[in-house]
Amino acid sequence: MTERAAPFHCPYCGDEDLRPSEEGHGAWECRACNRAFQLKFLGLLARGPRAESPRGGAS
Repeated sequence: MTERAAPFHCPYCGDEDLRPSEEGHGAWECRACNRAFQLKFLGLLARGPRAESPRGGAS
C-alpha cells in the first residue's frame, strides 16, 4: 500500500475534523472529541460460493 487509509469521520463522535497522529501508521486524532484511534488493514475476505437461502411457499 502506498497511501495511508484515510477515515471520513471519527468512529466515536462522527466529526470530520481528523488529523494524522504521530503515533504511527494508521493512527488518527479527532480534534472535535479529542480522541485517538488507529486503522488497521486485516486482509482480504475469502469469498466462496454463496448458498441461496430457502424460500418459503409451495412449489
